[in-house]
Amino acid sequence: MEVPRVVTMYSTTWCGYCRRLKSQLDRDGIAYVEVNIEHDPAAAEFVMGVNGGNQTVPTLRFADGTALTNPTLVQVRQHLASRV
Repeated sequence: MEVPRVVTMYSTTWCGYCRRLKSQLDRDGIAYVEVNIEHDPAAAEFVMGVNGGNQTVPTLRFADGTALTNPTLVQVRQHLASRV
Protein backbone atom coordinates (compact mmCIF):
# COMPACT_ATOMS: atom_id res chain seq x y z
CA MET A 1 0.00 0.00 0.00
CA GLU A 2 1.39 3.40 -0.99
CA VAL A 3 1.78 6.02 1.72
CA PRO A 4 -0.11 9.24 0.89
CA ARG A 5 2.29 11.98 -0.14
CA VAL A 6 0.46 15.01 1.17
CA VAL A 7 2.24 18.24 1.98
CA THR A 8 1.12 21.72 2.94
CA MET A 9 2.39 24.44 0.64
CA TYR A 10 2.49 27.95 2.04
CA SER A 11 2.31 30.45 -0.78
CA THR A 12 1.00 33.78 -2.06
CA THR A 13 -0.99 34.53 -5.20
CA TRP A 14 1.82 36.61 -6.73
CA CYS A 15 4.67 34.12 -6.18
CA GLY A 16 6.05 32.79 -9.47
CA TYR A 17 8.11 30.12 -7.67
CA CYS A 18 4.92 28.91 -6.00
CA ARG A 19 3.08 28.64 -9.33
CA ARG A 20 5.98 26.72 -10.85
CA LEU A 21 6.23 24.25 -7.96
CA LYS A 22 2.45 23.72 -7.86
CA SER A 23 2.50 22.87 -11.55
CA GLN A 24 5.37 20.43 -11.04
CA LEU A 25 3.69 18.77 -8.04
CA ASP A 26 0.46 18.42 -10.04
CA ARG A 27 2.28 16.77 -12.95
CA ASP A 28 4.11 14.44 -10.55
CA GLY A 29 0.92 13.44 -8.71
CA ILE A 30 2.08 14.76 -5.34
CA ALA A 31 -0.92 15.88 -3.32
CA TYR A 32 -0.69 19.18 -1.48
CA VAL A 33 -2.89 21.59 0.40
CA GLU A 34 -2.21 25.22 -0.41
CA VAL A 35 -2.37 27.92 2.27
CA ASN A 36 -2.05 31.59 1.34
CA ILE A 37 0.03 33.28 4.05
CA GLU A 38 -1.49 36.66 3.18
CA HIS A 39 -4.91 35.40 4.32
CA ASP A 40 -3.82 33.22 7.26
CA PRO A 41 -1.81 34.92 10.02
CA ALA A 42 -1.01 31.58 11.71
CA ALA A 43 0.41 30.27 8.44
CA ALA A 44 2.52 33.41 8.06
CA GLU A 45 3.84 32.87 11.61
CA PHE A 46 4.77 29.27 10.78
CA VAL A 47 6.60 30.35 7.63
CA MET A 48 8.50 33.06 9.51
CA GLY A 49 9.34 30.56 12.25
CA VAL A 50 11.09 28.18 9.86
CA ASN A 51 12.68 30.91 7.74
CA GLY A 52 14.47 33.11 10.23
CA GLY A 53 11.64 35.65 10.46
CA ASN A 54 11.16 35.91 6.68
CA GLN A 55 7.93 35.18 4.82
CA THR A 56 9.70 33.12 2.18
CA VAL A 57 7.45 31.10 -0.11
CA PRO A 58 6.96 28.49 -1.24
CA THR A 59 7.54 26.79 2.09
CA LEU A 60 6.43 23.17 2.30
CA ARG A 61 5.51 21.43 5.56
CA PHE A 62 5.42 17.65 5.64
CA ALA A 63 3.32 15.35 7.83
CA ASP A 64 6.28 14.73 10.15
CA GLY A 65 6.62 18.46 10.84
CA THR A 66 9.72 19.02 8.72
CA ALA A 67 9.83 21.85 6.20
CA LEU A 68 11.59 22.84 2.99
CA THR A 69 11.82 26.38 1.64
CA ASN A 70 11.66 27.00 -2.10
CA PRO A 71 12.57 23.39 -2.91
CA THR A 72 12.98 21.87 -6.33
CA LEU A 73 10.70 19.01 -7.35
CA VAL A 74 13.68 16.66 -6.96
CA GLN A 75 14.20 17.84 -3.38
CA VAL A 76 10.51 17.27 -2.60
CA ARG A 77 10.63 13.76 -4.07
CA GLN A 78 13.80 12.95 -2.10
CA HIS A 79 12.32 14.31 1.12
CA LEU A 80 9.13 12.29 0.71
CA ALA A 81 11.08 9.13 -0.16
CA SER A 82 13.25 9.50 2.94
CA ARG A 83 10.15 9.69 5.19
CA VAL A 84 8.49 6.45 4.03
